[in-house]
Amino acid sequence: MSETPARTRAKARHRRRRKILATGVPLALVAAGALAYGTDTGVFGPGSARAASAAGYTAPAWATAGADGFASVDALGQRGTYGGRDGETVTVRTQAELEKYATAEEPYVIVVAGTIRVAPVGKEIKVRSDKTIVGAGTSGQIVGGGFFLGTGVHNVIIRNLTIRDSYQGVWNDKEHDFDAIQMDGAHHVWIDHNDLRHMADGLIDVRKDSTYVTVSWNRLSDNNKTFGIGWTENVATDITVHHNWFRETEQRNPSTDNAAHAHLYNNYLEDVPGTGITSSYGNYARGRTSMVLENSYFQGVNNPVIKDATASLVQRGNVFSGTSGRNESGGTAFDPARFYAYTPDRAADVPGLVRAGAGPRTSIGVADAQQGGAAPKTATTKAATTLTVARDGTARYRTVQAAVDAVPAGNTSRVVIAVKPGTYRETVKVPSDKPHVTIQGTGTSRKQTVITYDNAAGTPKPDGSGTYGTSGSATVAVEADDFQARNLTIANDFDEAAHQSLDGHQAVALRTAADKVFLDGVIVTGDQDTLLLDTAAKDRLGRVYMRDSYVVGNVDFIFGRASAVIDRSVITLKKRWNGTSAGYVTAPSTPADRKGFLISRSVVDGDVAAGSFHLGRTWHAGGDAALDPQTTVRDTRLGAAIKSTPWSDMGGFSWKDDRFAEYRNSGPGAGAAGPDRPHLTDSQAAGQEIGDWLGGWVPTAS
Repeated sequence: MSETPARTRAKARHRRRRKILATGVPLALVAAGALAYGTDTGVFGPGSARAASAAGYTAPAWATAGADGFASVDALGQRGTYGGRDGETVTVRTQAELEKYATAEEPYVIVVAGTIRVAPVGKEIKVRSDKTIVGAGTSGQIVGGGFFLGTGVHNVIIRNLTIRDSYQGVWNDKEHDFDAIQMDGAHHVWIDHNDLRHMADGLIDVRKDSTYVTVSWNRLSDNNKTFGIGWTENVATDITVHHNWFRETEQRNPSTDNAAHAHLYNNYLEDVPGTGITSSYGNYARGRTSMVLENSYFQGVNNPVIKDATASLVQRGNVFSGTSGRNESGGTAFDPARFYAYTPDRAADVPGLVRAGAGPRTSIGVADAQQGGAAPKTATTKAATTLTVARDGTARYRTVQAAVDAVPAGNTSRVVIAVKPGTYRETVKVPSDKPHVTIQGTGTSRKQTVITYDNAAGTPKPDGSGTYGTSGSATVAVEADDFQARNLTIANDFDEAAHQSLDGHQAVALRTAADKVFLDGVIVTGDQDTLLLDTAAKDRLGRVYMRDSYVVGNVDFIFGRASAVIDRSVITLKKRWNGTSAGYVTAPSTPADRKGFLISRSVVDGDVAAGSFHLGRTWHAGGDAALDPQTTVRDTRLGAAIKSTPWSDMGGFSWKDDRFAEYRNSGPGAGAAGPDRPHLTDSQAAGQEIGDWLGGWVPTAS
């Protein structure tokens, strides 16, 4: 991107605000979460009912079951937890089918029949409110991924599944947040009769004020950081944990931080001697947690029960066999019977009961002939057309562009271009008449499939017709609506040091000039002007949603006039070609009364000097004073590289006349509100959520 000529900016204008609500997307987000679905009172309101499934179908008991424990309590506009029982029952066998129904607005009972291997590895499938996801007997397995329940998601049941094997080979893994089930700000959730094991991070993470949760009759095994609860300064979570089998798990069994009411009973914690996994501790009451721990059985566990001085932990009726180390209690707690009815089993009976009853059951998730139930109908998702690319000639197409060229103009259904691992040195253009295209790497990592080239703005075109210019330098250019990219790297490896005589070092890796662009689990890397998020024309809307991704660069490396959300991603700051540290993360050129850039629940950091990078500067492309550039950075961790005055003028225009703000950021680069560092108020932040940016579009993997 080139700077505009110096020009005196007109005085500040009164700007009209436009609020766009996305159906099913809540207006409250929290740090470190993910795209959230639903509202606190449900999509259709409390007590509303949907038509059951097809005529003549009687749902078996497991499809209409409701939770016990805290998940059964009426609160927050939700009457207990019963999942998708008011909706249709469908059977899914592929990731695409599972995601289609898990992210739907309507209630569903979703039966997972067989093994679904999640790509990319570690992906957490987003779940909307009013869903039951259940394994068919003991066959339902999710391998290499898990589920995520975001802020406001409620009334969700996850039952009878095996969720396993996103482990990345590092026991105390700090790099991969690959959980089996994670919830950030959800409520009324029942996790029951699952087999959860061998994940890169937690088996269950109940975080960010999630509440009214019951976890029952699960097997949790072969894991380090097993089950975390709370992780917030607020004392908000109400949770019941009963009849679970913790076997060969090192820590967080569970660890409960600042929980308002934590009721743990009839759990079996077992550390088997002579194995490669040794327990660090069992149940842990942290912060201001109030815990009741009763009638559980601890076998061979080190430090079976520990608590902070600030926590309250009442023990009664527990059995400790072959344990050692800390076993603590103290303070006063609560009476669980005030909230719900329950009858604990004798602690001595717990090992036998839990060994026999925990984990997936053959009777759950299958048709119940005694009730006259028919088999759930099979999902009827139209299969996408798949074009496979392999640079070694083992597929029909050797280049990505050749596969794009094969997509028919005006196509009306999804075409997936499956790109096998390798480095594809080419430029790719998806023209505007070829919508509904997905380019997807097929490797186990987004680093294995790379599309790269080295054009820069000043690079001469081979036909002698001039230079490419900034937008023309893109390695991948997307001009077609409803485009998706996932599990790959898009790079521009232009060598600035070797081309110092060249006039124009802007070198774009990815340019989007389309609406409804979904970038999911990708790496976009370059130096100056890495990611150009544009629109097809000044008067055209261009919405982009990027999640779980990496963007790497140094100068204006996220820029353009699109309405774009970068969510749960890592923005990596990079030194300049000469080793110096200085740069700008964003350079929006937003039209007035449109949304610009929203960076949410992400990390901005890099191996650069402290205080050397701005979060953004105002770009009035072509000196257009009518533009109203916008960047909001919220709920994001900022590294020490970010300047204490994070916004900058550009081309004679003052950033203070445009829309630049922060909200609830953290980390060494965060700072207090002031004249040179505006923060949104809570009421302003309520109008700058993901749903406001996406305007009725709910990105769904396909």
